[in-house]
Amino acid sequence: MFLAFKEIRREKMRYGLIILVIFLISYLIFMLSSLALGLADENTQAIESWKAQKVVLNKNSNISMSQSVLTKTDLKNAKVGKKEAYVGLTPFVAKAKNRPSMSAQFLGIDKDQFIYKDQEVVSGRKAKKNNEVTVDQAFEQKGYKLGDKISLNDSKKKYKIVGFLKNAKINISPIVYGSMATWKKLKVTMPNVKTSAIISQNSNYKFNHKNAKTYDIKTVINKLPGYSAQNMTFELMIGFLFVISLIIVAVFLYILTMQKLHNFAVMRAQGIPSKTLVNATISQSIILMASGVIIALLAMWLTAVLLPATVPMNFSPAIMVVGTVGMLLMGIIGSLIPVRSILKVDPAQAIGA
Repeated sequence: MFLAFKEIRREKMRYGLIILVIFLISYLIFMLSSLALGLADENTQAIESWKAQKVVLNKNSNISMSQSVLTKTDLKNAKVGKKEAYVGLTPFVAKAKNRPSMSAQFLGIDKDQFIYKDQEVVSGRKAKKNNEVTVDQAFEQKGYKLGDKISLNDSKKKYKIVGFLKNAKINISPIVYGSMATWKKLKVTMPNVKTSAIISQNSNYKFNHKNAKTYDIKTVINKLPGYSAQNMTFELMIGFLFVISLIIVAVFLYILTMQKLHNFAVMRAQGIPSKTLVNATISQSIILMASGVIIALLAMWLTAVLLPATVPMNFSPAIMVVGTVGMLLMGIIGSLIPVRSILKVDPAQAIGA
């Protein structure tokens, strides 16, 4: 460790540039990880808030709530208790006077079921009448206020915003909660249509009848449009960044080791064991990686503070820990590559033999 510190202090410019590169890679890893987690959260915020375990859908809906329609016949003999709730889901565009139009998801619910009862209202109140709705905070961030009246698609009927909700997004779109009767009008369904899905908090819940089929919540989430592809894309990008950091550290340390072989030979001739030189190289790598990562963490924290709430970013402790450990591990592995050259140093080189 002493040798590592001494050399870094003597060659500030050289090692400063290495730390800069490590900082940039670490910052990009933290940024992409935070964006990936933030986007994933916005895909599943509502589902997570429901604590859903099972979902009953039309088996011909391609496991999509917005495409699923269940009739009274489909749900014949379905048991709906305190842990189950009907939901009617359909996409729409919300419009209001002097407000920007917003693409959203209308979600019809029953007031006597848990989804309505468990709503996290951050301002205002829950909707009590058919002409009242509660909406995600994304509407408030776009300038909507309590009391605003919105129209849904081309409907002439107005719905009054009476409350703003926390964690009310699905598939990145904000949710507008209203009555099941309003959902049926928007969906323009057949007279005997009951709901889009049954949401259950019971992991053992199961109901299969005619067109109805029960799915695990993970299956439903993975089938959300673009969800799996989005996560896989971010994971591949982050993985490549870790590999790039490994290659950069290995190349830098290998070049530096080649330049210092004569110095190593002198130290070996003086009786310094190879183990000390190897430990110095590994310690040097850890110091460089730790310095770059710490600077990246500080920069990322500042970024998270300054970015507006509309940016889907979640810089969580898990990302900090995994990113830091991953970068340090890449540094240690990279430092092992020039170790073979250090172990092969011949002390006789120092005396020209």
